[in-house]
Amino acid sequence: MPELSSEMWTLRYHNGQTGWDIGQPSMPLKNYIDSLTNNELRILIPGGGNGYEAEYLAEKGYKNTVLLDWSQAPLDAFAARNVDFKKQQLVCGDFFLHHGNYDLVFEQTFFCAIDPALRAAYAKKMHELIVPGGKLVGVLFNTNFEKVGPPFGGTEAEYREYFEPYFHFRHFETCYNSIPPRAGSELWMELERK
Repeated sequence: MPELSSEMWTLRYHNGQTGWDIGQPSMPLKNYIDSLTNNELRILIPGGGNGYEAEYLAEKGYKNTVLLDWSQAPLDAFAARNVDFKKQQLVCGDFFLHHGNYDLVFEQTFFCAIDPALRAAYAKKMHELIVPGGKLVGVLFNTNFEKVGPPFGGTEAEYREYFEPYFHFRHFETCYNSIPPRAGSELWMELERK
């Protein structure tokens, strides 16, 4: 397994090795955003990369979104595209050291990018960051990959073990609107913090 570091991710961005980046908000999250009615929500997008979901939220009037990434490169690209986005809401840092209180956290290709040994810590950290009744929503890979990641795959049963101590499962099912290359291999999750 390659060493997962901010330098490694920055190098990938500089070399254009961003196969996870679809160039737009993912359809499951875009549809979820379209269903929201409270644009005062405090939202976190960890491992947000180029931030297409944050960009879409801003277009829809959401002003309390924090885009967090371990690499400065995608945050700089986002800032160049979104000059009105508040700079203090673009955070370069380690998710596991991040502090805040959020009503909603979006998961999009972050969970599959971290070392699988950190998955239990990820679930616990989400519980710390999300206010009671707040939600963790997004997509997870429901498949195992032949090649050593990232991305790292997994199964629905494995994921349930991580999240059940901290969250109520509102939706946890195969995505119906994944992009074609990921069709049938993604789970849509909508988890509510206990």
